[in-house]
Amino acid sequence: MRILIINGHVIDPSQDIDGVYEIMIEDGKIKEVKSQKSKAKSQEENKIGNQQSSIRKIDASGMLVLPGLVDMHVHLREPGFEYKETIKTGTEAAVRGGITSVCCMPNTSPVNDNPSVTEFIIKKAVQEGSCTVYPIGAITKGQKGEELAELAMMYQAGCVAFSDDGRPVTDSLMMRRALEYSKILDVPLISHCEDLSLSSGGVMNEGLLSVTLGLKGIPSQAEEITVARDIALAELTGGKLHIAHVSTEGSVELIKAAKKRGIADITAETCPHYFSITEEEVRNYNTNAKVNPPLRRKKDLDAIKEGLHDGTIDVIATDHAPHHPDEKLAEFDNAPSGISGLETAVGLSLRLVEEGVLTFSRLVEKMALNPARILGLLVAHRSSPGAGIKGTLKAGSDADIVIIDTKKEYKVDPGRFKSKGKNTPFAGLALKGMPVVTISNGRIYRWD
Repeated sequence: MRILIINGHVIDPSQDIDGVYEIMIEDGKIKEVKSQKSKAKSQEENKIGNQQSSIRKIDASGMLVLPGLVDMHVHLREPGFEYKETIKTGTEAAVRGGITSVCCMPNTSPVNDNPSVTEFIIKKAVQEGSCTVYPIGAITKGQKGEELAELAMMYQAGCVAFSDDGRPVTDSLMMRRALEYSKILDVPLISHCEDLSLSSGGVMNEGLLSVTLGLKGIPSQAEEITVARDIALAELTGGKLHIAHVSTEGSVELIKAAKKRGIADITAETCPHYFSITEEEVRNYNTNAKVNPPLRRKKDLDAIKEGLHDGTIDVIATDHAPHHPDEKLAEFDNAPSGISGLETAVGLSLRLVEEGVLTFSRLVEKMALNPARILGLLVAHRSSPGAGIKGTLKAGSDADIVIIDTKKEYKVDPGRFKSKGKNTPFAGLALKGMPVVTISNGRIYRWD
């Protein structure tokens, strides 16, 4: 089947495209992107003539047409925690949010610390997924921090990165060895930066509010100490370090300084909740605002925005962490951390454009091009059968596209989420800008 998208404002920073273009899709691949034609039929259109019935046209007038978004930090929960989320429901939520590629973290049961689990995830995603799924393997066996996992074997099986996300690698020598492997394999190590001795027992940001609420706090330094250590180890090894879910002003400054020193293979991400809300969301013991690292202060939020603006932070990822509703009903100390983020990411991130923090093109870089570049997805990848080039609309790349109605206003309704996880602090929030069509590997998903 051929698909022709017309009249849309196409933005693709990989090709410096920013204007009204039309996109032809054929057999699940981008065939051509070219300037919008005049109303007069071209010779080519006349030649097509009676073949028009074989082309499905999508009129994107007044809308943005972007490369499908690439989310490099997602918890799909399968295998082992299917009551929270499955590969099927998680990828359905992804395409509803305009995301056509997701990278799933390894803290499943069993942990994705060996090729068998990696292969299971890939096979399951091909069978049931609505978008492409790339596994991220554990750095250490069982994510226990005691012994390196089978990194090279998992790489061969299809892992695109390695992380013990949810827990830090506390042993510095272990982290050094893992970074050395990342250099050899040319894949990023995604670091969950947390000093457990400082954060132990903490459930929110440490400060006056945590004292007022009688909740144990987690100081910013719990993140920043490990960020500093991992930067030092990346400088020592030349490994590929990607710092996950940056939440503090100090972390932004450390990463900025490292990049200025010329440490080439350091990248970083943040999440929509860290530039959208602060610790104030916890004031009424709202467990849906409990996340790790915790929501911080206004000055941290402002620093995150500045880090996105000046390029210190390369990626916006969701850290989609769905939980069963009953789990979030527990008292604050005992409720699990995490926000269901796939279906609110676009609306929240578009606010950055409205505020002048990012242009539309820079936003696409943060949510599509940069994650694809960091993960090596700008070339066809071995990890998913049939998966090709992501994060771009270049001819020959996978037909992964999101069409966004930037004028569409709506209120966040968790009851309508495709994800099993309804745990969001944004329920009832008015947002502007919604994906109305997602094309994933040539398959069309439409919401009017």
